[in-house]
Amino acid sequence: MNTIGSQGSPVTGDVWEQQDMRDALAARDISSVYRLLRRHGVSQRQIAALTGQSQSEVSEILKGRQVMAYDVLARIADGLNVPRGYMGLAYDEATAVRVAANTDDPQAEEEESVKRRRFLAHAATVTMGAAVLGADSGSWVSHPIQTPAPGRIGMTDVRQIEAATRALRALDYQYGGGSCRDAVVAQLSWGQQMLGAQGTDVVKERLYVALADLHNLAGWTSFDTGLVDSARTHFGRALELARQGNNDALVANVLYRMGRVYLHQNEPDDALKLFQLGQIAAQESGSELAVAVLCANEAWAYAKMGRDDQALKLLGRTRDEFARADVPNAPGWAKFFDQTDLSAMIGTVHTELAQTVDVKYTRFAIPALTKAIDAYGEDMARSRSFNLTSLSTNHLLEGDIDHGAKVGIQAVDLAEDLKSVRTKDRMRPLQKEAERRRNNPDARDLAERIAKFTAA
Repeated sequence: MNTIGSQGSPVTGDVWEQQDMRDALAARDISSVYRLLRRHGVSQRQIAALTGQSQSEVSEILKGRQVMAYDVLARIADGLNVPRGYMGLAYDEATAVRVAANTDDPQAEEEESVKRRRFLAHAATVTMGAAVLGADSGSWVSHPIQTPAPGRIGMTDVRQIEAATRALRALDYQYGGGSCRDAVVAQLSWGQQMLGAQGTDVVKERLYVALADLHNLAGWTSFDTGLVDSARTHFGRALELARQGNNDALVANVLYRMGRVYLHQNEPDDALKLFQLGQIAAQESGSELAVAVLCANEAWAYAKMGRDDQALKLLGRTRDEFARADVPNAPGWAKFFDQTDLSAMIGTVHTELAQTVDVKYTRFAIPALTKAIDAYGEDMARSRSFNLTSLSTNHLLEGDIDHGAKVGIQAVDLAEDLKSVRTKDRMRPLQKEAERRRNNPDARDLAERIAKFTAA
């Protein structure tokens, strides 16, 4: 990759050490950074190519437009091969919340709806079999800093990536994406370079799948920490690599996870499109478990739309497909969907229906959620918190306010130990239900506790 400071570049690496450049980087004054690069002979076109921006964006920044979004700052740092620490971008929750909070600025970022359409088009291209590895994937593509990798790889090297992914995924489940996202991205920084190493066809195909799953995890942990653009970047790359590795089941899993991002943003129409696209790959894979996962999430999308007929129909199909699935021998990225998670999804869909269609659905949601909560171990703390939140909502809807508030406090207590933005977002509907019942002291206490937690 042609980076500034590399052989053949018009700017040497010591440019980043000059005081005026270090001051601009520390202040995240990208306008000044770009102007300093121009003085060193770097053209707007070169800056655009390295940072993944359009020339018009670079021109606007040179004219003074501020760059505030964490993802864009990180992409610029990586593209220019600037150590992230020079810009104060070593990941932590405070940085993510403080900087990423500005991503709604229409002058700084594309409209989210445009990004969703771009990703959907890219996903459709990949899923339907087009060769896109290495192609321009759109504005979400980043340029990770690379570290040395072997010139020739064998199956042992690939197994190392797979083992790291399993370990990091376990941390994500137990402590939240913020606990391991940087480690996942660091692993990718090294692993990505293996694509250029020598190896047998069998090794390379398995490498594609291993790296696809690592990008898949990077996307999921980014989503969990509120970094949607980063999630889109990694999911887009995961799709390409999974297709290159001829693994339809993983393609389906990536599409399910990106669909969940849009579901979380209350965009069920766009989420449903990705779930349905994923269903195509799931069917091609022959994996009943992959089909079950997609059906369950399609049901959730329909429930958010208030379509109880379709939601219940798809839940029925989820149960049927799951009953035929070989869960013990499923790949790592799909093993989460066991009997416990099936109960959780049944409870989640009925909770949504209780809010969008009829409160009667609480009678189906409560036993399913209770079953899931009782079965989750400490290694699935985030999932347990989500289900406690939904269970509390159902009890409030039913009028059992005292018990609902008690369960809600349990959800907050558990979530406070997790590094997950999603746990806060998922509590906001519960907070609204508690606020509606403020005349009850337990509901009022719950509402205030959630407000304090989500604002922290």
